[in-house]
Amino acid sequence: MDEFLNYFAALTTVQKIIWVGICLGFFFILENFIPLVKHEYKRLRHDGVNLFFLVLLMIINIGYGVLLVSATGWTSSAGFGLLNWISMPTWAGLLVSFVALDLVSQYFAHYLLHRVKWMWKLHLVHHSDTKVDLTTGVRQHPIEFVLREALALLTFILFGMPVAYYLFYRIITIFFTYWTHANIKLPKWLDKALSYIIITPNAHKFHHHFERPWTDTNFGNVLSIWDRLFGTFTYDDTSKIKYGLDVTDPNRDEDIKYQLGLPFNKSIKTDY
Repeated sequence: MDEFLNYFAALTTVQKIIWVGICLGFFFILENFIPLVKHEYKRLRHDGVNLFFLVLLMIINIGYGVLLVSATGWTSSAGFGLLNWISMPTWAGLLVSFVALDLVSQYFAHYLLHRVKWMWKLHLVHHSDTKVDLTTGVRQHPIEFVLREALALLTFILFGMPVAYYLFYRIITIFFTYWTHANIKLPKWLDKALSYIIITPNAHKFHHHFERPWTDTNFGNVLSIWDRLFGTFTYDDTSKIKYGLDVTDPNRDEDIKYQLGLPFNKSIKTDY
């Protein structure tokens, strides 16, 4: 187990970028062979816009990495955090860390993005994509990404996690970012069966429907237990889904300037 975790602790930036590339390539191939929806769009332009946001997030992540290293040094030297106060086997510590990060920095953060008005305005960028595919997962306003990472860092500190535990979870989330947004059609029986444990492509597509109540369901990132536990899980017929939002201009979902300005656009009215 220690050797396994040491691998993640030693991950380099290049290795992480390679993993991103592998995930992108894998799901790109699947989208071409088993698409859920036949999107009528210029894929190079659409994906280029979303990958522009990915580049912004990766730049921000460099600064976040510095904070993570500093936090690791402090929690270790000060003996701060749940995992430093309670003795448990390595596998148990990894499991606790995984569950905490998935609940707090993903499900709860995502829930807040839908419930707090100014956060929702940031999150409009992600939901305004009218052609959801694997690149939609990285379509986030930079300020939203900072908020998400701040909550993840807080969770990391409160639990006093070894950096390997955190990076293990992050590697898993990279895969799930593309998996849940990928425009792929799995056998319904398989997708529905998997959805009892993890968030699946079909399950997350309901979250990208253009209006409520579906927009406010399936907030989970990896585990679906949180949505089931808190009553926010839904599963229906994917043919009913219409992507985008009912408060933004669908013709400007590939306009980067318009998208970056959505949180500050006073002409866009929301209920919260």
